[in-house]
Amino acid sequence: MSKKYDAIIVGSGSNGLAAAAFLQQKGLKTAVFEQASIPGGATKTEEITLPGFKHDIGSAIHPLTYSSPFFKTLPLDKHGLTWIFPDIPFSHPFKDGSAYACFKDFKQTAAQLGIDEAAYIKLYGNFLEGWSSFEEDLLGPLSWPENPKKLLQFGMKAFPPAKWLVNHYFKDEKSRLLFYGAAAHSTLPMTSFASASFGLVLNILAHRHGWPFPKGGASKIISSLVSYYKSEGGELKLNQEVKNLDKLPTAKAYIFDLTPSQLLKIRNTDFSALYRKRLQNYNYGAGVFKIDWALDRPIPFTNELCRKSGTVHLGFSQEEIERSESDIHSNKINKHPYVLVAQHSIFDSTRAPENKHTAWAYCHVPNGSTADMTQVIENQLERAAPGFKDTILAKTTHNTVQLENFNPNLVGGDINGGKQDISQLFTRPVAKLNPYSTSNPNIFICSASTPPGGGVHGMSGYHAAKSAYEHIMK
Repeated sequence: MSKKYDAIIVGSGSNGLAAAAFLQQKGLKTAVFEQASIPGGATKTEEITLPGFKHDIGSAIHPLTYSSPFFKTLPLDKHGLTWIFPDIPFSHPFKDGSAYACFKDFKQTAAQLGIDEAAYIKLYGNFLEGWSSFEEDLLGPLSWPENPKKLLQFGMKAFPPAKWLVNHYFKDEKSRLLFYGAAAHSTLPMTSFASASFGLVLNILAHRHGWPFPKGGASKIISSLVSYYKSEGGELKLNQEVKNLDKLPTAKAYIFDLTPSQLLKIRNTDFSALYRKRLQNYNYGAGVFKIDWALDRPIPFTNELCRKSGTVHLGFSQEEIERSESDIHSNKINKHPYVLVAQHSIFDSTRAPENKHTAWAYCHVPNGSTADMTQVIENQLERAAPGFKDTILAKTTHNTVQLENFNPNLVGGDINGGKQDISQLFTRPVAKLNPYSTSNPNIFICSASTPPGGGVHGMSGYHAAKSAYEHIMK
């Protein structure tokens, strides 16, 4: 352990690998230390139900990965990453058997909304054209934007509650539900400020890029990053749990792809008492209960649009989704929760044996909940796909505790690295001009607990690495 490095990265999730790749590109000597035997953090693909059925344990659909400003600069396609684009990015079925789809074609999406067609065009049209001029400003710390006018216009629509936005723009409940399906990815109540931002961003990404996923599983994102990083001379060290900073090799900077909870457990970080206290006050968000199924045929959705969608959002009234997302923050279990469903094998034959299929779903639950939501989730699916339960060959479930055991960064089952409400959207893990730095000038944080938050996008790692690079080169 006497070897010297310019930077050591602890944790090999997408942000840790992004930080490592950036610094290695700069000609620095780096190493990534990972506690597990397989890199990737929560971004893993395993056969957990039956042989031949590949399931993404954590993240499953990756619009943020595909559109990531940093990942776009890396030749990941030359390192094994191939993208698959479902026919429809996402859809939302309704009680009467109909459904709305968020097509990649913006005007096609608007046209199905009837009386809300013009409102949909008004809400999104301007941002779709100018998105690239302020996208990176949204995916980083607070700073003076390149296009302040456009960002201000976006912020005026993004920072209100999702409930206010849908009631203001849309007359038909079905149009509101289509927006809620994306907005509820935030795990925030629909009455929370900034909950609208998630709906806006995810819909815009669907129209600009689609909601793609990697051929062969989410682990392909990680394997391609590792391959690229190693091709640049980087070192990956597995089965290396870090408990004491003093046990690591000497480096000019240490970058942690960990949330505050894990970082506080590491000895000899020499954080100030004030900074340590601020990390202790960091708030984690709702957890998830997740199911992976091996199926003998595709999910029998009543509506054809759902059968052609990579992602399907379930929530059969505006009130149902609002109550579902508010209950979890009151430590309540909801019997009709908002559910996210991903179906890969329809579009990717490598995910399951011939003529068989996989499916993936979760609902939000209170942080740390051990409630079994299996029947609740399957009942919600039956409402949109009668006969679904008859297609099940095998299933594997993960409650919040099991998810945290799988990956300690998923504290209480929180897949976003901390609550992403207005108080922690940009000021995570603490309110600082440079949120990636700590009270120890040699230590940086690059996890989803820093801006821009949850999602496999690598931008937290990119920004943390830029900060560490400036420190190293002083």
